[in-house]
Amino acid sequence: MSNTVTLFVPTLNEIEGMKAMMPRVRREWCDQILVVDGNSTDGTLEYAREQGYEVVIQKKKGIRYAYIEGFPYVKGHYVITFSPDGNSIPEIIPKLIEKIAEGYDMVIASRYASGARSEDDDIMTSLGNWLFTKTINFLHGAHYSDAMVMFRIYRTNLFIELDLHKEESYAPEKLFCTVAGIEPLLSVRCAKRRLRVSEIPADEPRRLGGERKMRVVRWGGACMLEVLREVYYWR
Repeated sequence: MSNTVTLFVPTLNEIEGMKAMMPRVRREWCDQILVVDGNSTDGTLEYAREQGYEVVIQKKKGIRYAYIEGFPYVKGHYVITFSPDGNSIPEIIPKLIEKIAEGYDMVIASRYASGARSEDDDIMTSLGNWLFTKTINFLHGAHYSDAMVMFRIYRTNLFIELDLHKEESYAPEKLFCTVAGIEPLLSVRCAKRRLRVSEIPADEPRRLGGERKMRVVRWGGACMLEVLREVYYWR
């Protein structure tokens, strides 16, 4: 079985973060660095190409489409989803790889595990992440401390196994006129399948430059409805 690893880096106008964070990613850590860009206009795309990273330009807007359009280009048996805006600490990457080698299907870099903290949270995001995680744990029998964070490693084929590539999986987003991330459903469906999941503590620094893409009310509403819907939907 292959143990190759792809670092999956979704970007949209993150030149400041890219220049600060990506040089800290050592090439020997991963077999592939894949940047999926949402048509940046600040030099992010040009910088990624200059560094020799593989680049995919997404056609549809929204973070979820970065995954849907980018995952066919993932070559690794495992994928690490990495935020280049400063929130993900590059030096955690080897620790994620080491942990999943113990036989896990997914390992989360948890901001709320013992010994870790988020410096990027405000009152609303802190409360929201707590509420989502507690709800997922209660409804779906999970034991997460952080069900929402992007920074994690998992088997690449989970994306298809858990139907995360299908539009119907995200139907509640239409009610809120938004396109959110895949992390809530990924966490829920791993729990429903009783897959082997672990966490390691990982601080979340403040973002560097750029603009926060998350729209708290719309994303929060859509994601919560997805989590509740999963009680009866998808077996």
